[in-house]
Amino acid sequence: MKKGCEKMSNKLYQSLIQQMKDCTDRTFGVIDEASNVIACNDLSMIGQNLGEKLTEFLSMFDMTVQNGYTYRVIGSRVKYDNIVFVQGTDAVADSISGILAVSFNTMKDFYDEKYDKANFIKNVILENVLPGDIYPKSKELHFNNDVPRVVILIRLVDRTEIFAYDIVQSLFPEKSKDFVINVGENDIALVKEVKATITTKDLEKLARSIVDTLNSEFYTRAVIGIGTVVDNVRELARSYKEAQVAIEVGKVFDVEKVIMSYSNLGIGRLIYYLPTTLCNMFLAEVFKKGSIDSLDHETLFTIQKFFENNLNVSETSRKLFVHRNTLVYRLEKIRRLTGLDLKEFDDAIVFKVALMVRKYLESNPIKY
Repeated sequence: MKKGCEKMSNKLYQSLIQQMKDCTDRTFGVIDEASNVIACNDLSMIGQNLGEKLTEFLSMFDMTVQNGYTYRVIGSRVKYDNIVFVQGTDAVADSISGILAVSFNTMKDFYDEKYDKANFIKNVILENVLPGDIYPKSKELHFNNDVPRVVILIRLVDRTEIFAYDIVQSLFPEKSKDFVINVGENDIALVKEVKATITTKDLEKLARSIVDTLNSEFYTRAVIGIGTVVDNVRELARSYKEAQVAIEVGKVFDVEKVIMSYSNLGIGRLIYYLPTTLCNMFLAEVFKKGSIDSLDHETLFTIQKFFENNLNVSETSRKLFVHRNTLVYRLEKIRRLTGLDLKEFDDAIVFKVALMVRKYLESNPIKY
């Protein structure tokens, strides 16, 4: 915790101790990692040091006795900030220290949750905070509201990698500006403060460094969705949803890509937001002369190459290693089956969108 939070935490410890002081005639309180008393029912002891070697004992055991006191960590010996002490080394002192440790740990967890910025950001992007409560809460946390930020969603592909969070965290150590948050079993959200002039290309380069680090150091594959840059904390939830949509749309229309930016999704983004009933109606209208299913694999492959070569008959036939007349025949076959002449730009656009809609319906994507 930062110094301001430590002072506040000490007051909370002291407040709770004051409420408990009449429950026992034993002296009890809380010390920090340097063994300094930070809260106690005997006010004269606050500020005293109870022994430099105490933390060495508690790094091996949850509880120890020393100098006539029983000590117990708040939390666990692996990770703790403070230690409970109770006068005496008997069973009563042991029992009281255990009760106090549990009580203080519960209070600390509540305190950390209430004042921790990362937890606040997590609640904002998951929309667990009412819009009207965001600014008052951010002011309470001394959180800078109005700076450009973006949400980058990292989705682990192969398996749940327990070290992935730590890896991403190590790449962005500036915890007052960048927040790395677990948002699911395989999802990690990076909420990053950026410059107003940052470009999509810059963000994709940053995402590439994350993907490469995960893959090269821990053989963990990941895909990344990038939301749009927002100007205030209230819009972070939108950027997070956009990052989710980027991954889902990419799964449908750009299966080879591992980095998808919401701003570059094109027509795929538009189709994603359409109701499935409207999509089915569109397909029925476009292919009223004949079902798209009547087109064989070879024909569909021809269409794909024709689009890739910008409706250029000569270039497409060269790439397909077929005679120009053969390609013209195939395009005529498509016109007879569907009523759409792919050599005409407007018909080609309709057909292209129809293929994407069909692919979208077949994928059954998750809606956010």
